[in-house]
Amino acid sequence: MLRINSKIVAVFLSGMSFLILFSTQLLAQEGKIGYIDSMKLRTSYKEFADVQVKFDQEVAKWQLQADSLKKGVDSLQADFDKQSLLLSEEKKKEKEHFIEQKKTEYTTFVNQTFGPGGKMEKLNTDLTKPILDKINAALEKIALENNYIMIFDAVNGNVAWAKKGLDLTDMVLDALSKMQ
Repeated sequence: MLRINSKIVAVFLSGMSFLILFSTQLLAQEGKIGYIDSMKLRTSYKEFADVQVKFDQEVAKWQLQADSLKKGVDSLQADFDKQSLLLSEEKKKEKEHFIEQKKTEYTTFVNQTFGPGGKMEKLNTDLTKPILDKINAALEKIALENNYIMIFDAVNGNVAWAKKGLDLTDMVLDALSKMQ
């Protein structure tokens, strides 16, 4: 026989209640719902297109640097593989150590440039934040002037803007804390 955990049922029912509450609250609000196409904004807004070109150029430079470092490591490794039989143990260790240093150099460059929190991510943030701030300001202006209560992004289904009173997060957190 299947046993159902009462806490799971309570969380599920609470969640459903909040969804119903949210739906009725949304319907009861005076206002409209709209959407934007963020991909069209990215391609049609000249400032965004200009920033994308600048970003792509920087990434291409970094990619060339990474390719050059990788090619250097591969070349050193190939030379070592060809010569290893002729080298003394001391010389082998010296060359192996040098190759490992170059591999580390390459890996460090790739991680610091393309990895999480790296140069590429930072550049993307630095270049797009001012534009996203402008877009968000325009969204808020349009929403308030035209009585929108919520605007979605059609590309990814996220909420692009919502009237402040529609956020139920604190109510859900409060209900969850009371269930414990």
